[in-house]
Amino acid sequence: MFSSIISVFSFLTIIPTSRGSLIDLNVIARNMHYFPFCGGIIGLMVGLVTLLSSTFLPQYFSSFIILVTFVIVTGVHHIDALADFADGIMKKGDRQSKHKAMSDPYVGSAGASALILGFIGLYAAIFNFESPIKLFYSIIVAEIISKYVMVMQASIGTSAWSGLSSPFTIEMKKRAKVTISIIITVVLIFVIEGIMGLLTLGIVIIIGLIILIISYKNFGGVSGDVFGASNEISRLSALLILSIFAM
Repeated sequence: MFSSIISVFSFLTIIPTSRGSLIDLNVIARNMHYFPFCGGIIGLMVGLVTLLSSTFLPQYFSSFIILVTFVIVTGVHHIDALADFADGIMKKGDRQSKHKAMSDPYVGSAGASALILGFIGLYAAIFNFESPIKLFYSIIVAEIISKYVMVMQASIGTSAWSGLSSPFTIEMKKRAKVTISIIITVVLIFVIEGIMGLLTLGIVIIIGLIILIISYKNFGGVSGDVFGASNEISRLSALLILSIFAM
């Protein structure tokens, strides 16, 4: 189990687990139910930067450092997916045209707008926390939630086309893995944030389901970019909600 978690952690971040190792998507897909747990580890890493920067830097600059840390640790993979997702849903035409827009290596106007709004929203959410300790716990919870939303989408969705998402949607149809991911998510969030954390989880799950509906309408299913975009949107949504609770 430990090696599985390490592999998943490496997939979700830029931190390598061993020299020269290649990521096997089939292995990651078989262990997708550990995404929420690894999200907690990622949140802990960013949270520690939060506590350190908040101690020595003004709040506006500390918020910027935290934002940059998010980008660096996750390697912009999911941020890139958010841009592709926005380009895809805003592209006029049939599903094939939308798929082509998502696969285009160049970021379109919709994708660029999504990135700008995402960064501004994340900065605003982080800046809105008055207590560094509260922000520390909220970042951990937000990462757990954002990773669970991807698991949830894979467990109930089907792939729009053969690609990165295919092994994930296949593996997460197994009831035992779905149950494990739910238990990990609920227990961690309740221990860290209590009822408010679970309420936030419920709201963000609804947002994740809306994204799933939009994906089916535009693409006929989910894809790797849909998962990645959902991760970014879910993190932002969770932090915005928790920042309101913290006021």
